[in-house]
Amino acid sequence: MDLIFRALADPTRRALLDALFVADGQSLAALAGGFDMTRIGVAKHLGLLEEAGLVVSRRRGREKLHFLNPVGIRQVHDRWVSKYTEPWAAGLVGLRTELEEEHVTTTKVFEIYIRTTPERLWHAITDPEVRRRFHFGSSLTSDWTPGSPYALTHAGVEGALVDGENLVVDPPHRLVQSFHAHWDDDAESAGTSRVTWEIEPVGDSCRLTLVHDQLPEGVSEALHGGWPMVLSGLKTWLETGTELTTPGSLMYG
Repeated sequence: MDLIFRALADPTRRALLDALFVADGQSLAALAGGFDMTRIGVAKHLGLLEEAGLVVSRRRGREKLHFLNPVGIRQVHDRWVSKYTEPWAAGLVGLRTELEEEHVTTTKVFEIYIRTTPERLWHAITDPEVRRRFHFGSSLTSDWTPGSPYALTHAGVEGALVDGENLVVDPPHRLVQSFHAHWDDDAESAGTSRVTWEIEPVGDSCRLTLVHDQLPEGVSEALHGGWPMVLSGLKTWLETGTELTTPGSLMYG
């Protein structure tokens, strides 16, 4: 948490976050063009933002693109902001990340570090009872074989909230799923997108990266805006054995 506050204390790093807020998924060259400093200087600032978990980088071909990571903002919210100014926190969590690709789709990238093992993290993601503990009370059911269907359901809601197909099942490293939400008309009309869970061991912890892509341009934030809360709840459950109870975490409760 101290890393996050130190990163936010610098005006250049705040300006970089603002630049990514306006146009997410930018390269170093594109970002450096907006600052009166060398690319090396901008790269150092981006490195500190990545270290703090506020920015995530992904390679696309030869380019290294930089994305806002709303999960880091969510951690500030959970520890400090929700005690004082919830409306402001909602604005921060709503940081929009829009990247136009060749098929005019949008990509959202979320990253979080969790002190656990890859096996335990995979189990939490795929076990219906554990999933319910951190995913707004919803359970995920599937036989977890490539090509098999899955469904996210809630006891208080008729039908599936989300369903799709398991495209890649590689425990405990990578899970790729098609994603079609049904909780309201807007979600239904957005059609099918894709969610990728990537687990990488780092020391005594795991880096979990969630990529929600193939989203239609201009899609409602409701379709992807809950992921920071889900990932924060997952971290809380695995590290403390308790459920996250900050505002909004019990969406269907």
